[in-house]
Amino acid sequence: MDYTRYLELPALLALQHPQSQPEHPDELLFIVVHQASELWFKVLLHEMERLDAAMVADDAELAGAIVTRINVLMRIVSQQLAALDTLPPQRFMQFRGYLGSSSGSQSEQFRALEARSGVRDEHFLQVLREHGEIPAIVQTALGAPTMESLFLGMVARAGLTLEALYLEHEHSPLTRLAEGLLEYEQQFGQWRFLHVQLVERIIGPRTGGTGGTLGAKYLSRTITQRKFFPALWDVRATMYKGSGTS
Repeated sequence: MDYTRYLELPALLALQHPQSQPEHPDELLFIVVHQASELWFKVLLHEMERLDAAMVADDAELAGAIVTRINVLMRIVSQQLAALDTLPPQRFMQFRGYLGSSSGSQSEQFRALEARSGVRDEHFLQVLREHGEIPAIVQTALGAPTMESLFLGMVARAGLTLEALYLEHEHSPLTRLAEGLLEYEQQFGQWRFLHVQLVERIIGPRTGGTGGTLGAKYLSRTITQRKFFPALWDVRATMYKGSGTS
């Protein structure tokens, strides 16, 4: 076993197939950024399975460590978008037509991440159905407990409420886990924001997406959504009721 064989580099490096004719020099970058994102999505889904198991086992220390890793991975996914900031709109236009109907909205792993994180509303399900039968990986994620429900189960089994957790157990592993989960939603929201900014920079805010979506207009609707941990957001207001602060 050596480096090349362990990483299966010949197979990995043979997976980039620009479609433009003649080959556009910027298309390789476009492909690699998206392929790299899919690889990170794979790791994120793997870590989320570990997180679920840790929360079911009431292991707040381990769950907190896993969430820390997940948040680092989310920052990596966001930061690599900067590579596409170097793609001017006129150059993307030169090979965009070769993408056909392919679109990031068709990413099965990204949809699975959303579902595992807690997005289960009817609009989300309708978007999934628009692309045909819901993929198995997304179906599995939809059938799993949400991250918030697992966390709230931990809190209940500890004999606590969320308000008591924050006010009486400020430095506990469970409280640190709660804040790590909120950071995950913030990191996810930052990825959405940077993605919208990137799309608007390259194709403009009103251009439709290649997969038939509304492009940046559709993406911008998701920026302010807080669907992963509503109870963790709401408890902040609960703590301030009757405090006399303005």
